[in-house]
Amino acid sequence: MNDGKTVRDGRRPRPYIARMPTYIYETISPTPERFEVRQGFGDAALTEHPRTGEPVRRVISGGLAVLPNGTSSSDGPEPGCGPANCQCGRFN
Repeated sequence: MNDGKTVRDGRRPRPYIARMPTYIYETISPTPERFEVRQGFGDAALTEHPRTGEPVRRVISGGLAVLPNGTSSSDGPEPGCGPANCQCGRFN
């Protein structure tokens, strides 16, 4: 029986933590200002700065890559190397 406080192996479940992404916005002006806002995935994008009311746009930025232990970005193939023209053996 699950009483909501334990799981089958007897351990207490971890509390569920809702994660919300942080979005970067930038004012559309001669002197743009960038700021971050935590929003849910389903929330509409902001159209104006929450403090000043200036028009804003969402900035698309690079994501975060988590590399397994023992690897680095230098472990990748050489520039221009791919399945069609592999020189390093990675795609052979």
